[in-house]
Amino acid sequence: MATLGYATVGSNDLARAKAFYDALLEVAGLEPLFEHPSGGRVYGRDGAFVFGVLGPYNREPATAGNGTMIGFRCDSRAEVDSIHAKAIALGGRDEGAPGFRAPSFYMSYFRDPDGNKLCAYWVG
Repeated sequence: MATLGYATVGSNDLARAKAFYDALLEVAGLEPLFEHPSGGRVYGRDGAFVFGVLGPYNREPATAGNGTMIGFRCDSRAEVDSIHAKAIALGGRDEGAPGFRAPSFYMSYFRDPDGNKLCAYWVG
C-alpha cells in the first residue's frame, strides 16, 4: 500500500520561507537536510526527506493551491499547540486554532507567509 512520502510547497521569497520553515519545523523535530537546486531547502528526520520549500521547477510564480493542505502529524496535543503558536509568531496566518475537530482528532490550521495552508494534528 502506498503512503505519502513527502510534500513540498513553493515560494516566491525563498529566504523568508526558509527562515519561517527552519524555525517552525524545528518545533516538529525536523531539520534541514540539504539545499535544493531551486534555492529552496529540504527538511527531514533521520536522513529521510519529509518536506521541502522550493522555487517552482517551471520558473513561474509560486501560488498557494486552493484546497491544498499539508498535515504534520504530531506526538501530542502540546506539540500541536506549540507548532501553531510558532507559525503565528513567525508571521503565519491563523486558519483555525488548536482544538478537537472530531472525538479523537486534535488539529490546528495555519498559512505560511506565501499562503500555503498547513495543519498540525494529533490523533489520540
